[in-house]
Amino acid sequence: MAMLLSKLRKVLPYVAIFGLLAGVYLLPPDTSLSEMRKAGVLRACMPPDYPPLVTGNRAAPGIDVELLQALAKSMGVKLVVSPNPAMGQDFNPRNWHVTRSQCEVLAGGVVVSPTTKSFLETSPSYAQTGWALLAPKLPPDIAGRRVGVLTGVSGLDRLALSRHLRARNAQVTIVPSAADLVQGLHDGRFDVGITEWLLAGQLAAREGWSVAWADAELPRYPVALGLWKGDLTLKRAIEHEMNELRRSGEMARIIGRYVGGARGATAWLDRNVR
Repeated sequence: MAMLLSKLRKVLPYVAIFGLLAGVYLLPPDTSLSEMRKAGVLRACMPPDYPPLVTGNRAAPGIDVELLQALAKSMGVKLVVSPNPAMGQDFNPRNWHVTRSQCEVLAGGVVVSPTTKSFLETSPSYAQTGWALLAPKLPPDIAGRRVGVLTGVSGLDRLALSRHLRARNAQVTIVPSAADLVQGLHDGRFDVGITEWLLAGQLAAREGWSVAWADAELPRYPVALGLWKGDLTLKRAIEHEMNELRRSGEMARIIGRYVGGARGATAWLDRNVR
């Protein structure tokens, strides 16, 4: 009996392993890609306005919108966008109240953070975000400077920025829009502007100004597309098509329409693609 029990103890771990493997094979297959193709649409949730990723302008709808349009076209389906105002105001996707029934892909400022990764799969990163400095000519330091701050709809850490500005005795003015920030810099009311990196890059390209990351103590985040956990076939297809867009130069052409042409797109991809 003792010998039998000893043999059973040796065999049981292998039985358990084979049982787990059998269970994996019995799991239902991932049908996310085939279901999307069967429906003929790629549904994407994104904020109504998060320039330059989403603009709300049909003629130039934004980098993320155009990337998704290109991805959808390459996969033989149509893109359908579902605006979600909660996105872009908070980096925690659990607070967006988005469900699978609404969309297969999330875009327009999805950051690759531990919180996001615990909830969503993500595509390769094609941008970064964080606080940025903007001015016709950037000062060597913002200490004591007149600073126009546009927080907008971004979910960046405003408390960290506030502490940073107080520590440097900056003279801060909060502005309500990008137009007010640009006008204040033109008028000389501000020595430097601070806003979200992607928007700052777009404004700098348009105005011929300089842009730089804010202090390194302020956090920066990679930006990507978000997909639901378990949708591996759809994720692999999107990753493949994104690589094709990058290889063909179409990604650079899309980005260049928003950040200063081919040279701006090259600089963008050099800084942002990970």
